[in-house]
Amino acid sequence: MIRSFLLALTLSPFSVVAQTTMLVNARIHTVDAGAPRARALAWEADGRLVFVGGAAAARERFPDATVIDAGGRTVVPGLIDAHAHLMGLGLALMRADLTGTTDKADVIARLQAFAADLPADGWLLGRGWDQNDWPEQRYPTAADLDAAFPGRPVWLGRIDGHAGWANTAAMRAAGVDLSGDWQPDGGRILRQDGEPTGIFVDTAAQLVEKVAPPPSEEALEQALERALAAAARHGLTGVHDAGTSLQDLARYRRFADAGRLTLRVYAMADGDAAALQALCAMGRYEHAGGRLAMRALKLYADGALGSRGAALLADYSDEPGHRGLLVTAPDALRKAIDKAVRCGVQVATHAIGDRGNRGVLDAYARWLPGKDLRWRIEHAQLVALQDIARFATLEVIASVQPTHATSDMPWAGDRVGESRLAGAYAWQRFRDAGARLALGSDFPVESVDPMLGLYAAVTRQDRSGHPPGGWLPSQRLTPEQALRGFTIDAAYAGFAEDRVGSLAVGKRADFVVLSEDPLAVAPAAVDDIRVLATYVDGRAVYRAGNGGR
Repeated sequence: MIRSFLLALTLSPFSVVAQTTMLVNARIHTVDAGAPRARALAWEADGRLVFVGGAAAARERFPDATVIDAGGRTVVPGLIDAHAHLMGLGLALMRADLTGTTDKADVIARLQAFAADLPADGWLLGRGWDQNDWPEQRYPTAADLDAAFPGRPVWLGRIDGHAGWANTAAMRAAGVDLSGDWQPDGGRILRQDGEPTGIFVDTAAQLVEKVAPPPSEEALEQALERALAAAARHGLTGVHDAGTSLQDLARYRRFADAGRLTLRVYAMADGDAAALQALCAMGRYEHAGGRLAMRALKLYADGALGSRGAALLADYSDEPGHRGLLVTAPDALRKAIDKAVRCGVQVATHAIGDRGNRGVLDAYARWLPGKDLRWRIEHAQLVALQDIARFATLEVIASVQPTHATSDMPWAGDRVGESRLAGAYAWQRFRDAGARLALGSDFPVESVDPMLGLYAAVTRQDRSGHPPGGWLPSQRLTPEQALRGFTIDAAYAGFAEDRVGSLAVGKRADFVVLSEDPLAVAPAAVDDIRVLATYVDGRAVYRAGNGGR
């Protein structure tokens, strides 16, 4: 059955089709409240849906259409990741991959294997380590790297992107006296007896990052190609790119101009910098091809919980006297928000800790609710219970990432204490309060695979099924809620619900063909669902077993 289905898919090439194309014999979840189920789709050469309904009616209406037989497989709207880092994913695929390392020895082994292909004097760059997964659960040090790499600079990003690990050579290259007790604004240099240990949190990481050699434009284009291929392979037809520089936007535009942008990118300008200046000067940007837009601003309130940079209202339970970091000072945050208002730009602010979230809600309250601004808080991981209702009152979208909960659950209670977990990753509490949720992954912090996000949302378990019944199980989403979060609700968060996010006449033919039905299989089996094909504008950008496109 799968073989015949894949052969049928070849009838819809990546090149522009010359007539109406029809997909039949499918179990279609439209995520359209007016007609939630269908058996057939039809679309014109421009990628616009002209029919969603029964197969017999479709064949009668379009007798000359090119027909694709889906073999009874499940079709859902194209999946949209509401918070991700497209270039970050591509660059991660070109650096040493340290995700899932079991201890420091595992890190060294992977680095040595990767370094074998590097120039002798080149920097060794990697990302993905997480000390919380290691037996000792303590931050590593420069000395752990120095024995294996005494002369080559090594710089390794933590899994959350909010801390870095440097060896002595890399710290020496920074050209700054890192000793003493001083700290950069919004950052933290970990020290022992006044000397840096090699761990740099949040803005402190810039001290090393600024001297690491930047990738060439050729390497950046290769990284983008890899990221696009990975996204298509996993069923993503849209990504909200959380922090896009003006240079990245230009690169995306070149890809869009050349027909190489195989998903829709909703770009958020990277803070109060050049990209925002361009938006203010020229207005919101949208590419004529419909696959690239920038009309949002990404800001940072605090750091991350795993690296103890999330700003808390009370001390960290496992580090008394420390309450995290405000990456952006409150006055600077308000000024950037005011600027976004003047320029007509949506605001999306990273906030993880309860103090960080409260500060953003307070800053937003000067302008909200009203005017359909659709401002967002990205992550909203730990929120004081009394603040959850404010999301609905102020009409703030909670842009959350389900796999963060299942990654963080082994140690979140240690960080903040069990009593504060009532407002942690509290998805159903947000919904009960009337707030909107948009779901994403934060890749490459987590996997690009949205099936893992759907699985985490409905189970709140790791892939081994632990803990039994799920972590804080009352906050699980239903399969329908989870699918909405990755489709129509994510589209709404990007002002695109009239074009994508559900399958309805007049919308774009963005859809995914799946091996199983995510609304029918047991929740524990959702992470085993495979993507068989990904379509954007009615054209296959990925087909399983057929070399991709």
